Amino acid sequence: MTKYALVGDVGGTNARLALCDISSGEISQAKTYSGLDYPSLEAVVRVYLDEHSVSVEDGCIAIACPITGDWVAMTNHTWAFSIAEMKKNLGFSHLEIINDFTAVSMAIPMLKKEHLIQFGGAEPIEGKPIAVYGAGTGLGVAHLVHVDKRWVSLPGEGGHVDFAPNSEEEGIILEVLRAEIGHVSAERVLSGPGLVNLYRAIVKSDGRLPENLQPKDITARALEDSCIDCRRALSLFCVIMGRFGGDLALTLGTFGGVYIAGGIVPRFLDFFKASGFRGGFEDKGRFKAYVQDIPVYLIVHDNPGLLGSGAHLRQTLGHIL
Repeated sequence: MTKYALVGDVGGTNARLALCDISSGEISQAKTYSGLDYPSLEAVVRVYLDEHSVSVEDGCIAIACPITGDWVAMTNHTWAFSIAEMKKNLGFSHLEIINDFTAVSMAIPMLKKEHLIQFGGAEPIEGKPIAVYGAGTGLGVAHLVHVDKRWVSLPGEGGHVDFAPNSEEEGIILEVLRAEIGHVSAERVLSGPGLVNLYRAIVKSDGRLPENLQPKDITARALEDSCIDCRRALSLFCVIMGRFGGDLALTLGTFGGVYIAGGIVPRFLDFFKASGFRGGFEDKGRFKAYVQDIPVYLIVHDNPGLLGSGAHLRQTLGHIL
């Protein structure tokens, strides 16, 4: 008889829950719930389990916020809870709450070729470190290393490192944004809101008044080629994505590959392919040769957060991935 565990991927807006076959890692019965409709994460879990008439005793849920102890307070939602109390209330034997990019990184060993699009570089070197990052509402970052037949995810808050411009245009962007917000992190330019910041800084640096655009507006106008400022912003976004990925590659020697996740890049895939992304990735001066063979992959799996939550839980329960 198949034994299932509960897996989840929770962001500021939605909670996506599913079942994971503990033996195979296969994900099924995925369903998305609006976080605004429920008073707590526990309430959503109870609704899901009732709707699917399934009994589980193990679970792993990825959440888009730092996980530093038993108390979890979401940074972009009102939900807050004790992991131990939630585990007890649900009657689970095992409950893991992990960072969303821990989950994405743990999905990587489970991905197949059809789940990936490669952007330059050679073949990954087995056993070497891996980096994963992704721009969405924010900028998530994690690394993954293989130690003694186990995958170890190294999450952090790498999206909040300093934005490091490396061209005259990028330097002007930094000056404009610094005057507005003070500290300018990488996330301030590599995210949905970051794309808006790039557009606004480009327009303001030219002494003009920017329109009140949303990320989707900027992307649409750039792809239509109907707004030169939007096109410049999206082009610059791609280059800076490359620079940042190259920084991650240098930091941990990620010859196992650099992976891009998150909701933004797939929306303009053809534009991204033709952009200066790879040039930005390899633009490391004396260390260009060090990074030029490191492959970069875009993850196109529908639910890497769920897949990785399942992988994390299965490994915790003693399975070899």
